[in-house]
Amino acid sequence: MSCDCLAHLLGNAADQPDRARRYGSDLTDAEWVIVRPLLPVPAWMNGQGGRPEGFCHRQMLDAVRYLVAEGVRWASLPADFPKWRAVYRFFRRWRDNDFIKELYGRLRKRLRELAGKKEEPSAAIIDSQSVKADATVGAATRGYDAGKKINGRKRHIAVDTLGLLLVVIVTAASVKDNDAGRDLLEQLRAEHHRIALVWADGGYTGWLVAFAHAVLALALTVVKRGDDAKGFVVLPRRWVVERSFSHLIRARRLVRDYETRIDSAEAMAWWAASIPATRRLARSGAPAPRRLKPPAA
Repeated sequence: MSCDCLAHLLGNAADQPDRARRYGSDLTDAEWVIVRPLLPVPAWMNGQGGRPEGFCHRQMLDAVRYLVAEGVRWASLPADFPKWRAVYRFFRRWRDNDFIKELYGRLRKRLRELAGKKEEPSAAIIDSQSVKADATVGAATRGYDAGKKINGRKRHIAVDTLGLLLVVIVTAASVKDNDAGRDLLEQLRAEHHRIALVWADGGYTGWLVAFAHAVLALALTVVKRGDDAKGFVVLPRRWVVERSFSHLIRARRLVRDYETRIDSAEAMAWWAASIPATRRLARSGAPAPRRLKPPAA
């Protein structure tokens, strides 16, 4: 069956051969049915110029998802995908126009609706994660996190109470949580007006709490680990954002920061978050079947 993406129906992709779906990161037919109507409309269809695209949208999505999930280099994409330079141009266009962020936002609304919540959240959780940087990351955008003993970059994210991404900011690992937290909260307030309550860890104490209240009208609540706590402790609310980080780091491209540009590193996080989002929607939120107990002897 021929593809029904816009590049095939109205663009120049009809002459391109289709490919068999063989990788775990490929969009399944159930995922494609969900994703296709949520894709941004190409500029050439809006009268904004440019040639009609010559490569299948589904194949392009599969190629970028493969790169993010498997952590390969652009030039190492398997031969059954479109040429890697074309895939990179697709990624770059989606990065520069925030298309992947737009797509994830639409997926997030569907997931929140599925969970019985309003489209826009009223509460969020913020946290940061330091990761080592590859040699491709220049000295101007990397730093040393003395607390984690990591030379690289730091990801700062805000998620809703379901753990779905709201904001992603990438900085040098040397940037303090408070300083990056101000930019994170400002962007959170600008993009999600219903947010009124934010939970954070001890790294966001001090002047940021007063700034959030006085300037942004946000109640920033710091959830601290108890002084007498030993070993691993699940902290209220904070476990949600920690789980989100664990889902992101499953994408091998995010285990280490390879991106020369900061906005590329942020785009990779949105791509990584979109993979489990489409999977959850394809499952329609149905709970996993319970394992049956063996019959008594």
